[in-house]
Amino acid sequence: MLEDGKIFIGASRNPDDSINKGEYLDLKFGNRHGLVTGATGTGKTVTLQVLAEGFARAGVPVFAADIKGDLSGIAAKGEPKDFLTKRAEQIGFDDYEFEQFPVIFWDLFGEKGHRVRTTVAEMGPLLLARLMDASEPQEGVINIAFKIADKAGLPLLDLKDFTALLNYMGENASELSSQFGLISRASVGSIQRALLVLEQQGAEHFFGEPALKISDIMRTSNNGYGQISVLAADKLMMNPRLYATFLLWLLSELFEELPEVGDPDKPKLVFFFDEAHLLFNDAPKVLIERVEQVVRLIRSKGVGVYFVTQNPLDVPETVLAQLGNRLQHALRAYSPREQKAVKTAADTFRPNPAFDCATVITTLGTGEALVSTLEAKGAPSIVERTLIRPPSARVGPVTDAERQQIMARSPVLGVYDDDVDRESAFEMLAARAQKAADSDAAKRAQEQAPQEGNTTSGWTLPGFGGNDDDKAQPRGRSGYQRETVMEAAMKSVARTVATQVGRALVRGILGSLKR
Repeated sequence: MLEDGKIFIGASRNPDDSINKGEYLDLKFGNRHGLVTGATGTGKTVTLQVLAEGFARAGVPVFAADIKGDLSGIAAKGEPKDFLTKRAEQIGFDDYEFEQFPVIFWDLFGEKGHRVRTTVAEMGPLLLARLMDASEPQEGVINIAFKIADKAGLPLLDLKDFTALLNYMGENASELSSQFGLISRASVGSIQRALLVLEQQGAEHFFGEPALKISDIMRTSNNGYGQISVLAADKLMMNPRLYATFLLWLLSELFEELPEVGDPDKPKLVFFFDEAHLLFNDAPKVLIERVEQVVRLIRSKGVGVYFVTQNPLDVPETVLAQLGNRLQHALRAYSPREQKAVKTAADTFRPNPAFDCATVITTLGTGEALVSTLEAKGAPSIVERTLIRPPSARVGPVTDAERQQIMARSPVLGVYDDDVDRESAFEMLAARAQKAADSDAAKRAQEQAPQEGNTTSGWTLPGFGGNDDDKAQPRGRSGYQRETVMEAAMKSVARTVATQVGRALVRGILGSLKR
């Protein structure tokens, strides 16, 4: 049932449960994006694994978030199990074989994979403001901070760089406001508190160097398979905003760095965004517009984006319209919102006269989905009720020991595991502050130095230099030093003696003239 240039998804069945035909995803349309939806426990993760295996087998690199740890099993060879072999027999999959796939494990925290980092500068003001849930005035200050850093040549690499820049802005708010616009000390303080919260949530692990190179998630193995990059996201999910911001940053980096390739025979990279609703929850309009722009334009870069979520209503209509390949698992229709979701999902498919989509969606079994993919000329195929094929790799997680063995053979071993802290904004601003402090100290010392030709010394406060037993003398005006009491007394005696001597001389002279 395997065909060249296509990914075998499963086999559709007729209303009488007999097998109809194989269902495929054409690699030529793999960069036209996709959507995998369904309620919890309906088989979305296995479907994601089947698609990832298919792309990797075709030589396409894959990046996928592993929310529960189950996807890590794609790195291990599958094992014969009753439900797998039964499904293969049920759909007539005679070519079914077990194999393992080349995997690189990644982790923002460096615990279950290689460290993933980016710099504050690469994140940019828009995504950083989103990460901190900044208000409009705070977002304005963040934009000014990036402008100041760019103008002053201050590299923003990690959070301490950004914190140091904010401190500088707060201390010089009046001067900087005249050049860049209003910088409120209150807004600066709010941003600093938000940064503190980010640090407590572990965001400091994400910012720094060496930053992730896009080329390292676009590798192929020696046997021609595409490398599958699996991001450990179980701990990351404790901070959904960081998770969503990271994945959006990665999409933006792909969009900015990759060249235009038009419509290739197969994608350059496929990106699976699990728990996609986190990207859009409470997102400002400008951010949703950014996502829509990236999804719409990144197709020409050869990148396919597949959103995986429970409800099709989780994805905005403007983004939903860009997703050509659809796999819909079962949905429940207990609440009004769920009923609306069923109708929305049914209405997005090209109808099949053999059954009613809205009715079938609520009755699909585990591992079964409504499938519609793009076919000739990019038109969506008629929706089919499909039994998803069993995966070739392990269904379930790898053990910790197996994970360590895989990481020890990783092609990026040692590249991202150690932090690099080069000179950046924090060190530069600290050096300038120290230089300014030294200059002020030297200036003050020069002002307090004794005047040339003056035998008396300037006064100092007790305990701050000089003899503490001496009485502090008040400083006079510049160039003039007050005389001491002893000096004044001696000068008074000298003047008296001189006066008396002068009078005696005058009397003597006058007396001699009279005679």
